[in-house]
Amino acid sequence: MIEVSISKKLDDGAGNLNLCLAFTVNEGELLAVHGPSGAGKTSLIRMIAGLLQPDDGKITVAGQSWFHKEERINLKPQQRDIGVVFQDYALFPNMTVSENISYALGKDHSRDIVDEMLDFMELTNHRDKKPDLLSGGQKQRAALARSIVRKPKILLLDEPTSALDTALRFRMQDYIANIHTQFGLTTILVSHDMLEVARLASRVLVIEQGEVKASGLPKDVLPIKMLSEMIGRIS
Repeated sequence: MIEVSISKKLDDGAGNLNLCLAFTVNEGELLAVHGPSGAGKTSLIRMIAGLLQPDDGKITVAGQSWFHKEERINLKPQQRDIGVVFQDYALFPNMTVSENISYALGKDHSRDIVDEMLDFMELTNHRDKKPDLLSGGQKQRAALARSIVRKPKILLLDEPTSALDTALRFRMQDYIANIHTQFGLTTILVSHDMLEVARLASRVLVIEQGEVKASGLPKDVLPIKMLSEMIGRIS
């Protein structure tokens, strides 16, 4: 279980946002964090990943403190058993797909897992290409492969399909669902896409103005009438 109880004062460019969040994530759950731009969703992912330090509070994973202000605990990102995918892919432009995935491995890991990831993400035929020769969907699949190559327990996804068109977005969502199930992950997905949340999430956390406004099943939290209209337009 992931237990989060944190606060952070943020400057979003339009003023200060006081982020104050408390929630839990069960093992094996796919939790979607949903809300408008500027609500603090990406900052939350960065704090869980260890890329941004909260001002106060604690983050506990399976009984281990990853961050605890009072006890002065703040594990480095590499000490946290996570995979992270941001919406800008963050692939190294001077490395091939295979090299990008391999980079995430430690020296003691077998390179056979790289071939497994390439096959799983249908990138074997693109293994020797550099990112500038890949489509948006291929780049995102490479970023996903890199994030899970060490088989982390927790996968953090920040708007992973936002830069893709509708058809590619649905296909990428299928990859995410398969990865989550096949590797037995606990996944936190940040998304403003209501349909994506409804397709993927077992539970939704709605954040507005730095606070948790609602939590529950997609059908109980999302405006279902609007969602049904969206699905009808796509069908």
